[in-house]
Amino acid sequence: MAAQPEPTATMPPATADSPQVQALVSYLEHEAQPMIVLDPDYNILAANTAYQRQFGTADRPYLGHKCYRVSHHYDLPCDQAGEHCPMKRAFELKGPDRVLHIHHTPRGPEHVDVELRPILDGEHRVVAYVERLTTVRHASARPRQAGLVGRSAAFNAALEAVQRVARSQLPVLLLGESGTGKELFARAVHEASDRHDGPFVVVDCSGLPETLFESELFGHERGAFTGAQHRKQGLVETAAGGTLFLDEIGDVPLGMQVKLLRLIESGTFRRVGATETQQADFRLVAATHKPLLQMVAEGSFRQDLYYRIAAFPIHLPPLRDRSADIPMLVDSFLQRGARTGQRIAVQAAAMARLQAYDWPGNIRELRNVLDRARLFADDGVVRPEHLPDWLNAAARPDAATPAPAPGDAELRRLLADGRLSRREMAARLGLSERTLYRRLKTLGLG
Repeated sequence: MAAQPEPTATMPPATADSPQVQALVSYLEHEAQPMIVLDPDYNILAANTAYQRQFGTADRPYLGHKCYRVSHHYDLPCDQAGEHCPMKRAFELKGPDRVLHIHHTPRGPEHVDVELRPILDGEHRVVAYVERLTTVRHASARPRQAGLVGRSAAFNAALEAVQRVARSQLPVLLLGESGTGKELFARAVHEASDRHDGPFVVVDCSGLPETLFESELFGHERGAFTGAQHRKQGLVETAAGGTLFLDEIGDVPLGMQVKLLRLIESGTFRRVGATETQQADFRLVAATHKPLLQMVAEGSFRQDLYYRIAAFPIHLPPLRDRSADIPMLVDSFLQRGARTGQRIAVQAAAMARLQAYDWPGNIRELRNVLDRARLFADDGVVRPEHLPDWLNAAARPDAATPAPAPGDAELRRLLADGRLSRREMAARLGLSERTLYRRLKTLGLG
């Protein structure tokens, strides 16, 4: 957000019709991103057209309401409800604060990147706040057909790091176990960057023998080696204007690491067999499941290369640290593999087993288990007996007790409130009506 002009005279507390708020609204109307003005007591005083278009509806009042009630449906500020409150932090800093939250929107729960800036008077007192809201399009807080899905604290921390670094040009290093979704996170960095219209090029470093690595990466000239019948463009050239994703960079042969370092440091390269140097133009994202610092100590990975690629490391959580996301991931995977019009449900006892398992193979292993279970669910319901024997044997003894799914507490609150129809309730929770009815039945509320 552009820096706000600081008043030079003492200002009274802001109100919706005060001159300073009206001036702010006039200024914010030129902003393409949704923005609101808040007073120090969390009340929404004004909103620009972009906010009204994206977050406001006729049955969704917000002016004069508390921001935490509108965005979170909380009765208390975020910090008192167990979340980071940017207003509290901005007040303490007398400066901006930024956080990734899950907001309730007309479309259901969504990840929203929130940036809050205080407006100070001439005596350095906070009289109002301006909040910019950016919806995260490359991840979903609801089940969906493709891409990143999750809303657990561990998932949100990784997603927030992506949002922080995406618009910069810093190299990003994704660290995590196999199967944690490193390519999806790399693509999220690309899609949130200024290079999102350019290509996203994947280099599988583990699948390339050393004899082919240089040719694949840099390309080659005709006749450069036996079998080089034509000039070939390398993946570095293919990534021009976009992002180059080096997957499993820990597997790059030591002999190639120095050439990779030269590419990153100089931004230039030569095709194999060529004499002229070419300029590279890509954003680097790398990933590995290997302990690179240990490899540096052992001499199998260059220290100088490590420091070039690790400017902004992001640790991706294993699935065992985000078990609350499993019901949403399960729903997403079953949707992705279903035939048109087909819906597959998971019995509560089966879901409890899925949440009780540690998933050493992470999301990839979960997807494989669900692809198998789907074949046994002739009536459209996955039961414990449809899961592999080894998974049932490895589940904790209490796995037969259904684990609470994310959103159960919110579901109970909406039912007790009684103001929404089942259709409206499903939309609020980001569920289909059919999924809502199944969840109500499981909880004994239907």
